[in-house]
Parts: sequence; structure tokens; C-alpha cells
Amino acid sequence: MGKFCRVGSKPIPGAASPRPGGHTRGAGALRDLVGFLKGLGATRLLAMAAVTAVLIGFFAFVIMRVTAPQMTTLFTDLSFEDSAAIIKELERQAIPFELKNDGAVIMVPKDNVARLRMKLAEGGLPKGGGVGYEIFDKADTLGSTSFVQNINKLRALEGELARTIRAIDRVQAARVHLVLPERPLFSRETPEPSASIVLRVRGALEAQQVRAIRHLVASAVNGLKPQRVSIVDETGALLASGLPGDTSGEGGADERRAAFEKRLRGQVEAIVSQVVGAGRARVELTADFNFNKVTQTSDRFDPEGRVLRSSQTREEESSTADSRDNQVTVNNELPGNQRQGVEPPAPNAPRDVSKKTEETANYEISRTTRTEVTEAGRVNRISAAVLVDGVYARNDKGELVYTERSKEELERIAALVRSAIGFDEKRGDHVEVVNLRFAEGPSTLPAAEPATLFGLFAFTKDDILGAIQLGVIAVLALVVLFTVVRPLVKRALTADPARESLPLPPPSPPPAPEPPPPTTALVPSPPLGGSMIDVAQIQGQVHAQSVHRVGELADRNPHETANIIRQWLAEPA
Repeated sequence: MGKFCRVGSKPIPGAASPRPGGHTRGAGALRDLVGFLKGLGATRLLAMAAVTAVLIGFFAFVIMRVTAPQMTTLFTDLSFEDSAAIIKELERQAIPFELKNDGAVIMVPKDNVARLRMKLAEGGLPKGGGVGYEIFDKADTLGSTSFVQNINKLRALEGELARTIRAIDRVQAARVHLVLPERPLFSRETPEPSASIVLRVRGALEAQQVRAIRHLVASAVNGLKPQRVSIVDETGALLASGLPGDTSGEGGADERRAAFEKRLRGQVEAIVSQVVGAGRARVELTADFNFNKVTQTSDRFDPEGRVLRSSQTREEESSTADSRDNQVTVNNELPGNQRQGVEPPAPNAPRDVSKKTEETANYEISRTTRTEVTEAGRVNRISAAVLVDGVYARNDKGELVYTERSKEELERIAALVRSAIGFDEKRGDHVEVVNLRFAEGPSTLPAAEPATLFGLFAFTKDDILGAIQLGVIAVLALVVLFTVVRPLVKRALTADPARESLPLPPPSPPPAPEPPPPTTALVPSPPLGGSMIDVAQIQGQVHAQSVHRVGELADRNPHETANIIRQWLAEPA
């Protein structure tokens, strides 16, 4: 049923009177709104305005924070020149960025990192704070002299070496100076090149890193020796002198021994910690080295191993006759003269015959020559001392109770240590494993670590931090909504206490049934405005009572009610 203004000629309590025209209804709604605001009071209006401004600012911050792109690092450890060039390029492309660490770190949106790095690399950025071989890209070689070309070559080589050195860990910046002297005319000797390097480091460089830098530079420059490279850090400390007899950074005896002990100590700690727990074992190891270099040469002869090298045989044979017949005398030289008293020799007179045979044989005896060179750094003896903590367990009261380890367990740990260090009893090695209680025991017993979100969903650290940040913002938004907005809206919609305290009119008894007069008509009320709806909501009980009475009248007079509805339907719109 709709709302009725009149039933017959009697007005219905609580029904709105007809208002002719939309202008009258708008003016009434405006008056009701002004009255409602006046009823709130100046204090409530100021409070509502302040809360509204705070909420608008808060939600604006939330929206900006949520919609803002996630920033990540584009480049780090940039020089001022590289930073300025990169910022200029980012501004040209209208890409937002952030500067940190006095411009040494540039951060850009995470989605653009890969594209920007490739784009900047195409333009040769970052250059690394020095000039490299790109100096020849835009050089005018047509009008350049050989002197200028040599200087550019030297600058390019120094810049490339500085960039390479900066790639080493702990090196923040490097500057390289090369001296490459030319060979003078009519000179037999060539001057040796040299180099000097200035480093800015984080912390301190190890001797191995200094040695690596020297060999790196020496290998890149033709004719440069590692001993001719001097290195200085930013504090002025001399890391390598560069003198001919300098052996710093070349791995001396102490460094080799320390590296050997460190390696064995790490192996022992790693294997013992798996048994007693992380941080519950202390290992000290000492190695005795022999740094004497020995060269030994020995020759061995084998008499049984004879070999015929050469053989020579020589034979001689000679014969002699009687020499008296061949003597030269006057008588013998005269023709026809014969020696008187001398008989002619017989035809087969005897002669002297001699024969000689000589044989020479040369033999080689088997010989073995052996040369042994024992390099410096032989291990003479190793001593290891291992201190392990005991076992901790909780008693009935929940307290940690210390228990010593058994001898069998200590023997097993000692066997592991001996295997790890290469124990040699003949060499005199010694291993001692002792169980003592540490001064500071564990505060809690080690427990198995549960699977984290990083391993379960493969989330990165940035993703986890971003989710936490969004969760905190959402919680704050809910708190503001339920603690500020909801009470404010509820208070604004609550009826005025002065109006609620007014007594409701008592319900009148239902009238006796009588025929309605012919002129009686039910006139529909005009549509209610916003202010009337508010009043009807505030006075809900009165309105409900009026509607109930109209319904009772319709039930008692169904025929008259049907006629009134027919008249409404027949009236023109």
C-alpha cells in the first residue's frame, strides 16, 4: 500500500502534507539539511572536517604507496662523471630514479632495469671513471701525430687496467700509471718498463690479492715484470715496493705455512662441527715446514752389465837373411873379383823370421746417474689440538643439563681428525681431542628449521618485504575504518536525543463502521524528498503506526478501498 494524505476528510497523523511543485520540495530539503548541520554543532563539524582531511591524506598516501613502482639498484660504485651521464640519459627518457650514497648508487623501477642496462651499455655507460680503448672510436687519425697516438694508447691501456682491477673484491677505485720507456738509438740494452698503482679498498687486501694485481698488470704490459709493479693504498701504506729485490706479495714461507694451516683447520672444523654442532668446537693446528731446497746427484755403476764397445786386432810379421853377402867393400865392388877364402852361400841358407799379434777390446760398464731436487716447503710435523663441548639436554624442570662426551666418541672424533690432516706417525704427527665445557653454553637447543616461504614458494626478499608492507598498510586502513569512520557515520545517522525523547501519540480506538461520504477521496501524497526520508527514519514508530491504521481501514472497507484505487487508475497522469 502507498502513503495516504487523507482518509475521507480526516488527516492521518504522521503523514506528510502535499507540497505543490518541485521547487518547494527542494527548498524544504535544503532547509532540513541546514537544520541538520546546525543541530550537529560547530565542534562536531570541525571534528568531522579534521577527520575527513586526515582520511583523505591517509588513503592518498596508501594509494600512492601501492601504485608506486618498486625501485631496485641500477648501478653501484659510480663515479661522478658516470652518475651525471646516466642521470642525464634517464631524464631524457622520463624514467623516475632515486640517488643514494651521494650519487654513487642509482635506483630505478624494477621493471626497467634490464632494458636500461642494455640501453646504457649501448651508449658506453658506465665508463668506469676512466678512459679506455673507446678513445680511438671518435679520434681523428688523419691529423694525429705519432706522439698523440702513443699517448692515447698509453691512456687507454691505463684506463682498461684500472677497470679490470676494480672488478676485484674489496677494491673500490684504482688508478694506474705506466712507464714505457723507448729504446734509445745505438743502445744495446732496453730500459725495463714499470708501473705504479693506487687503490682505494674496503678493509684490507690479502697478500694473495696483491700478488694477483701485480701479475695481472705485468701480463698485460709487454716486458713488464711483477717485481717492477708498486702498489699503494689510499692511506699511503706500501703494499708492494716494486724494487728489484722485493719479494712482498710473492708468497713467502710464512704465507705458505699460514695458508696450509688455514686449509687444514677449515677441514677439521667442518667435519667436527657436523658431529658436535656448529660453534661447539675449536681447532688449533700447527705445521712445521722445512724450507731448505736440496739437490742430490748420485752415480751408480753395475759391473755385471758390461757391453763390448769396440775391438781391434793387429798382426806383424818380419824376416831377415845373412848380411855378410851384402856388405859394401872395395873388393866386392871390383868386377870379377871373388872373396878369397869365402865360400858362396848355400841356396837354402837359414834366415831370421818374427811374427807379432796384438788385440785390443774396449768394454762399457753400466752407469746410472740420478739427480733429485727437493723443493722448499716440506712438512716435517703436524700438531692438532681439538676442543669440543659436551652434550646439553633438558631435564624435567626444563633446564639445560651438561653431560660429558664418552671416550669412544672422542676416539671417533680423533680418528676423523687424523684422516682429515693426513696423519703420519713416522713423521711425528700428534692429534689431541679434549672434551671440556665451554664458558658460554647454548641458550637454546638447536632445532630443525622449518621450511620457510623462501624455499616453499621461491619468493625473493623484495617480494616478502613488499607483502609485509602492504599487509601493514591494510591493517592500518582497517583500524582507521572501524575506529574512526564507523563511529562517525553511526553518530551522524543516530536520531537527535531531543526528538527521540518526545512522547508518541497514543493510538486512537478504531472508529465504528459507517458509510463514507461521497466526497471522500484518497489523495496520494507527493514523493518524499531526502529530508522527509530522514525524518521518517527518525520517527519510524509513528510512521509504522500510521501505515498499520491505513491497513486496518482497508481490511474493514474492502469495497470502498477498491473504488478509491479504481479512481486513481482512471485519473490522467
